[in-house]
Amino acid sequence: MTARRVEQVIQGYATSDGAGVKLTRVLDPRMAAAIDPFLLFDEFGSAEASDYVAGFPPHPHRGFETVTYMLVGRMRHKDNKGNQGDLGPGGVQWMSAARGIVHEEMPQQASGLMRGFQLWVNLPGAMKMAEPWYDDIDTARIPTVALPGGGTLRVISGEHVIDGKVTKGPVRNRPSEPIYLDVDLPPNASFECEVPTGHTTFVHGVDGQVLVGPPDDEGRKAIDARQLAVMSREGKVVIATGAEPGRALVIAGKPFKEPIAHYGPFVMNTEAELRQAIDDFRNGRF
Repeated sequence: MTARRVEQVIQGYATSDGAGVKLTRVLDPRMAAAIDPFLLFDEFGSAEASDYVAGFPPHPHRGFETVTYMLVGRMRHKDNKGNQGDLGPGGVQWMSAARGIVHEEMPQQASGLMRGFQLWVNLPGAMKMAEPWYDDIDTARIPTVALPGGGTLRVISGEHVIDGKVTKGPVRNRPSEPIYLDVDLPPNASFECEVPTGHTTFVHGVDGQVLVGPPDDEGRKAIDARQLAVMSREGKVVIATGAEPGRALVIAGKPFKEPIAHYGPFVMNTEAELRQAIDDFRNGRF
């Protein structure tokens, strides 16, 4: 199988969200048609408490899923469906807002480094009004495997095969058939994984630098931390390191190819559905 080529390199930009949490926004809903089924991708990371301590007080969502992956620090999740979660280092929270949920994500620390990522994943129209769903995934539930050429792989969703052994992530049976991998490589190492043809795929730099794309090809690009490479839609994903170590996230999902109507924390298929979502929230029907 051929390797996927880098079609676009995106540099994140500084912004804030919630009650003033400073973050780097790499993907946003204005790009939704090109990154279907994904809607948004943020990286937050600071050792300054004032950048994050106000957190994300109660706010609504409808029509999509939120995925929070914590590298360092601790957040508490709480929502109006009775779910509660304590998101610590290496943990993931996967929440399907579906027909409507009001939740909060609040830091459980007043000092020190906090770093992680939030991804928004769309839902197909047939599932936008389903019951909300939530999974608090402790770091112990996420398998970590040693890579043959050195380095480690964490499998959050999807699967990876090494020497005939299949490692599956704890997140399963989501409509976007997502793949979410955390790849940490030493110097002069490489990694490759199979991704279904047609899946939207991107590689996001976490630490150091990784080389993404076919070896010895003009399509190979160097991706630094807080940069994201959008990949072509056919072939395997290949990443490598040079003289220094590098770490990256590999994220992929099946596009739904449906109309998208977006307003703030609501993502539906039509403007009428969007107006109904706003009206339902304002009138306490979440």
